[in-house]
Amino acid sequence: MSSSLLTQGDGYGIVVGLGTFFAIGMVAATFCLKRYLGEAIDSSEGFSTAHRRVKTGLIASAVVSSWTWASTLFQSSSIAYSYGISGPFWYASGATIQIILFCVIAIELKRRAPFAHTFLEVVHARYGPIVHMVYIIFCLSTNILVTLMLLTGGSAIVHALSGMHIAAACFLLPLGTIIYTMFGGIKATFLTDYVHTVVVLIIILYFVFSTYITSPLLGSPSVVYDLLVNASQMHPVKGNEKGSYLTMRSKEGAMFFIISIIGNFGTIFLDNGYYNKAIAASPVSVLPGYILGGIACFAVPFVAATTMGLAAVALENNPVFPSYPNRLSPADVTAGLALPIAAVTLLGKAGAVATLIMVFMAVTSAMSAQLIAVSSIITYDFYKTYSNREASGKTLIYVSRVSVVAFGFIMSAWSTGLYYININMGYLYLLMGIIISSAVIPAALTLLWNRQSKWAACLSPPLGLACSITAWLVTTKVKYGTITVKTTGSNTSMLVGNIVALCSPIIFVPILSWIFYDIVPYNFKSMKEIKHDNEDLKNTSNLTSEQIEDDVNLLTRNLKIARIIAIVLTLCLIILWPWPMYGTAYVFSKRFFTGWVIAGIIWIFISIFIVGIYPLVEGYQSIIFVIKKMFKDLITCGKYTPEDKEIYGATTEINEKSMEDSRIVFF
Repeated sequence: MSSSLLTQGDGYGIVVGLGTFFAIGMVAATFCLKRYLGEAIDSSEGFSTAHRRVKTGLIASAVVSSWTWASTLFQSSSIAYSYGISGPFWYASGATIQIILFCVIAIELKRRAPFAHTFLEVVHARYGPIVHMVYIIFCLSTNILVTLMLLTGGSAIVHALSGMHIAAACFLLPLGTIIYTMFGGIKATFLTDYVHTVVVLIIILYFVFSTYITSPLLGSPSVVYDLLVNASQMHPVKGNEKGSYLTMRSKEGAMFFIISIIGNFGTIFLDNGYYNKAIAASPVSVLPGYILGGIACFAVPFVAATTMGLAAVALENNPVFPSYPNRLSPADVTAGLALPIAAVTLLGKAGAVATLIMVFMAVTSAMSAQLIAVSSIITYDFYKTYSNREASGKTLIYVSRVSVVAFGFIMSAWSTGLYYININMGYLYLLMGIIISSAVIPAALTLLWNRQSKWAACLSPPLGLACSITAWLVTTKVKYGTITVKTTGSNTSMLVGNIVALCSPIIFVPILSWIFYDIVPYNFKSMKEIKHDNEDLKNTSNLTSEQIEDDVNLLTRNLKIARIIAIVLTLCLIILWPWPMYGTAYVFSKRFFTGWVIAGIIWIFISIFIVGIYPLVEGYQSIIFVIKKMFKDLITCGKYTPEDKEIYGATTEINEKSMEDSRIVFF
């Protein structure tokens, strides 16, 4: 495939070219933030929290971007290829409800600890250093696993499409991201998240229209349906109702659904990147940002997999299919190659280029969030907490930048090593819940329950980890008789390990909280004592006590709404929608399948509005203001006129107006 369509030169050109473009673009955007809007980009608060005033639209787009890993697009399509029409839904639903539920945690974090920089600071404030170190290990493990999935999955796709060496792809894919994150901090990641997410959604639409409207090979839902019916007869899906690709009744798909739910609780509730976004959000934007982000997230894997995963099944009996007359190998499926192979079959070189751009966008946008998450942990939870409590803002920003570079290159090397021992994206996706999910419930209860004791929070995660690994390996040994990468990667073994990981703290936490109980319930005051960094910059913002109180009151009101919305949407996505269809064993008719596809297309357009158009509408004043100032600079050759303000030639009227609206600006 790579030799006939894309050369290594094409691969290097796209990866390096796009990386350079975004690095230069975001460094320039960072300069504009400082010059025209007076943003203190050289402050540690600005680098790590964006001064806690990011608007709803950018929060939603950042949530979608952080969640759109390589696995979101490529693994979901492989699941559709393996299990049929149910696969896209199981993947999307199993990874969306956590974002919707996380809005409750996000509001509690901003309400309990208005000036926190990381979730782990909150853990330290409540429990002290021992528990703090336990959660540092679990949170860093989460960031490492997510980053490895990004790079192993992305590099495998780049290699398959262009022949670029895996090691080169692992190092070059994140290079531009490392550069612009190092210079611009979390604000640069918000801006690139927006651009990357919009590009990914446009490419998904390109694939949708090609598959269901314009392609001479497919061209309509009716043709795709007929080919899926034929595929069900030629190679029925084991565990599916009547072996059909067109039913929600899929035994293996349902098992994957449970594994996905459990694993994604860990990758969201323990990923400091999501807490970073909550911290950076304006108080008024937390609830709508995460709810809208969750709604938009669902459409990404649902539509991508319903389109490309099913297209791969429909096309594999066509002589133009790359592996014809054979089906895709299990190794290709777990590596996430169903989508790129379908794209190449449908669109030729244009499909390969579009897929390569999509890989770059998915990997680098989510990678930037991981870089900021890890740099925040190293800066605030290691350096400031245990090495230099009185560190200045300049010192902290220096540590953050060093951390970004170090983590980026270490992960590149690590992911290269995984390639040589045959550990791929699919395996890591199933494994992550076993490793990290035992800390999910204790972490959430840190903000939600004042009766969780210090030792319950400390001991539950490692005890749950020990139980989950034991259950995983024992199940593998009993069922298959041997422990290998292949046998440990089975759905049954992974399912047992994931369930034990998430559910064991339900037993450990109350028992340990009863044995090692706190005489006085925790009052959350120590969380509020977390302070701003020591800064000496004119254009950093400080809130008054009245403003803080207003924010807390707003968040408290929104908390009740968040709980209701989170519960209702969660019940709809994981119970009311899928399980009646599973229980009835309904096999889709052609008419129902067409409606299902149309519903997905409508949903992806809603997602484009949420993450593409809404941020522009919300921030148009700032955008127009910056464009005017840039034009004025061009006319005056960058010389300030008397009416310009003192700070970096920027005016502050627009910031002041935004402050009145909720102390937020678009940029």
